[in-house]
Amino acid sequence: MKMRKADLIRERLENALSPLQIRILDKSAHHAGHIGAPDGGESHFYLEIVSRQFEGLSRVARHRLIYKALENAFDEGLHALQIDAKAPGE
Repeated sequence: MKMRKADLIRERLENALSPLQIRILDKSAHHAGHIGAPDGGESHFYLEIVSRQFEGLSRVARHRLIYKALENAFDEGLHALQIDAKAPGE
């Protein structure tokens, strides 16, 4: 059975960043019919993540860590990822 993309994203981020909180929402339905939006969805996601690894890092550096953890996901059909990345207490 094929794993849902949201579950793959969660697994990769948990392994790489040990988040204290993580929420992943599939927003693909909002983009149906747009260029890059495949039939069946699972292409556009919203991510809220809190990790100690983000402490002292800029927004760009936090996003780089996330993209590194998900580097193959874009080759596997992820088209867009909206990110809200915070350190604990933010």
